[in-house]
Amino acid sequence: MTGTATTPPWLTARPIAHRGLHDRTVGVPENTMAAAEAAIRAGYAIECDVQISADGEAMVFHDEALGRLTAAEAKVSALSAAALSGLAVAGTQERIPTLPAFLATIAGRTPLIVEIKSRFSGDLALTRRVAAIVSAYDGPVALKSFDPGLVAALHDLAPGTPRGLVGETRQDDPSYALMTETQRRSLSNLLHLSESRPDFLSWRVDDLQSAPPYLCRLLGRMPVMTWTVRTPDQRALAQAQADQMVFEGFLP
Repeated sequence: MTGTATTPPWLTARPIAHRGLHDRTVGVPENTMAAAEAAIRAGYAIECDVQISADGEAMVFHDEALGRLTAAEAKVSALSAAALSGLAVAGTQERIPTLPAFLATIAGRTPLIVEIKSRFSGDLALTRRVAAIVSAYDGPVALKSFDPGLVAALHDLAPGTPRGLVGETRQDDPSYALMTETQRRSLSNLLHLSESRPDFLSWRVDDLQSAPPYLCRLLGRMPVMTWTVRTPDQRALAQAQADQMVFEGFLP
C-alpha cells in the first residue's frame, strides 16, 4: 500500500522494530537509545511507548510500573522526569529517555511510531504533551493508542500527524479490567470509528483473521500494521493480511 492523503508511504515502508531493536542478552534493553540506534543501523523503523511522569513529561517506557526493568518499584507516574531519567534499565548503562531526547537521537533518520499509553480514564495530559513534542519534530512520526478517545483527540491536538488505533479481538489484558462489556465490544469491533477516525490500524497479529482489520484494509483503504510478530507463522500471516509488521526477536 502506498499511503493515502493522511497515511504517507513511509508509514508502512519498513519493518518496525518493537520497542526498538532490543536484545537484553547483549545489553540493549527495550525502549532505549541503544535500541533505537540498533534499529537505525539495521534499516528498520521504530515503535516506542510513552508513559507520563509525575511532572507531566512523556517518558519512553512501556510498563505502568518500573519493577520489570529497573530497580525501582514505583509507578512511572509517581516519579519526576529527572528521577526517571536517572534509573538504569535492565542493569545496563541505558537510562529511561524522555520523548524529546529520544526524538533528538533519532533525528529523522528513520520513521518512529509512538504508542501513547492510556488507562481509559479520559485524561489527556500525556496526549497533549506528546502532541506538543511532535509538533516541533521534523522527522517522520506517527502516533497511536489503544484508547479511541485519545485517537479522536489527536485530530485537534496533532493535525497532520498520522494517527492510528491499536486493537485486538480479545480484551484480556489487565488494562481493560475496569471497562464494561459494552466498551470492550466497541473496541473489539471498532464501533467507535466514526468518533476515533484513525488513519491506520495496528492490529494484533494472532487476530488478523477477523472482520475489523480485513474490512478496514479492503473497504476503508486503511493501512494495517500488525503486532507483535515473533514466529515464522506470524510472519507469514502478516505478509498475507497486513501492510507492515511490528516485529521482535528476529531480523526480517
